[in-house]
Amino acid sequence: MSNISGKRVARVKLTIAKRAIDSLKPAGKPWIAWDDKLTGFGVQVHPSGVKSYIVNYRPGAGGRAAPNKRLVIGRCDRMAAEQARREAHRLLGMVAVGEDPAAERARSRRMPPLREAFEQYMAANPERRASTTENYRDRFERPLSDWLGRSLDSIARSDVEDRFNRITEKHGWATANQCISLLRSVYRRPCVDYEGLVNPVDLWLAGGGRFHRKPRRKIPPPAEVLPCWRRGIEAVVSNPALRDVFWFGMYTGMRLGEVLPLKWERVNREALIFHVDNTKTGAPLELPITRQLAAILDRRWGESGHLKGDWVFPSAASRTGYFVKLTYFHRRISEAGGAKFWFHGMRNCFITVAERELMLPHALTKRLVNHAPPRDVTEGYAADWTIGQLREPAQHIADRIEALMRAEPDRVVGRMETPGAT
Repeated sequence: MSNISGKRVARVKLTIAKRAIDSLKPAGKPWIAWDDKLTGFGVQVHPSGVKSYIVNYRPGAGGRAAPNKRLVIGRCDRMAAEQARREAHRLLGMVAVGEDPAAERARSRRMPPLREAFEQYMAANPERRASTTENYRDRFERPLSDWLGRSLDSIARSDVEDRFNRITEKHGWATANQCISLLRSVYRRPCVDYEGLVNPVDLWLAGGGRFHRKPRRKIPPPAEVLPCWRRGIEAVVSNPALRDVFWFGMYTGMRLGEVLPLKWERVNREALIFHVDNTKTGAPLELPITRQLAAILDRRWGESGHLKGDWVFPSAASRTGYFVKLTYFHRRISEAGGAKFWFHGMRNCFITVAERELMLPHALTKRLVNHAPPRDVTEGYAADWTIGQLREPAQHIADRIEALMRAEPDRVVGRMETPGAT
């Protein structure tokens, strides 16, 4: 080898094969041994001792006027010489017909825009509920609409910090948390696929960024709010089917998304059992029909069930055929009743009545309201509650809620004997 103008030039030419590669020794600077049979094919030897197959070429028909380009085919300790030679033949063949392998590789490895990464993230879980998909798109696309065309590697930690603060100011802490948390999830898969890509949300958190702490919404005792909520619902909600949605949620503690799409085919009025398929946890739920629920279902059947409609709580104005969103009524019910109302608050009251007033076992309450399965190993061993075991506790809770709603907090609902209670 000789040094011309400070540039190290290799004069070694040999037939690239395993024995020849093993004989190549590292120097103070990288150098190349060229193949004596295939022009442009060589082995680059680094000072560290790492050896890589390369191919060198000039794209297009510009001859020596064209820029020199070099591609690494693979490391010699991970690829056989004959395999590398075949790949070099293929790449140089592309050059011969006017293609540019380096440009093709760059295009194939280009960093995708945020929009593409988001769509891949959404497509990765096709079983996601439609309402969740809609919520994710709303929470992600609107606050980050001007970022969707940006490549993933162009979004920095400072961008995340600034956008988090702007979303907080404009849309509130909950939207800011959800949007940036979703952005973090969208980045996880590309960070595995593209070497060197770093999740900017992780950098923001590592640099001291923090999501907003979720404030726990506290409600007054059920004895105080339930009479107010009953008055508010009766004063504001005139549609009988819609009003029964609220009563159904009051007596079951179910989530709104579990009550609204209830179908008659999932209700057994003779056996006093109903099934809920559309649950947050994904696990189907089987619950007893209490006296209060039976009255609600009898009303609904009398008004619409004989028409063999699908939905227990139908809505002619909704494209789904049943009620979808009820948040419009929250403020009006609160004002008419004199106490802050939200649908999920009825779930909180149900749990409070069950555990604080009637002293029911925590595991039983979790089963009635369909909380996620327990993480406790010992509790997980136990068999699920049967309908027979759930029926009496469910009725006692409904009776107590009814008494509190009717402003009869002094009415005594005796403590029941439940399986496992002492």
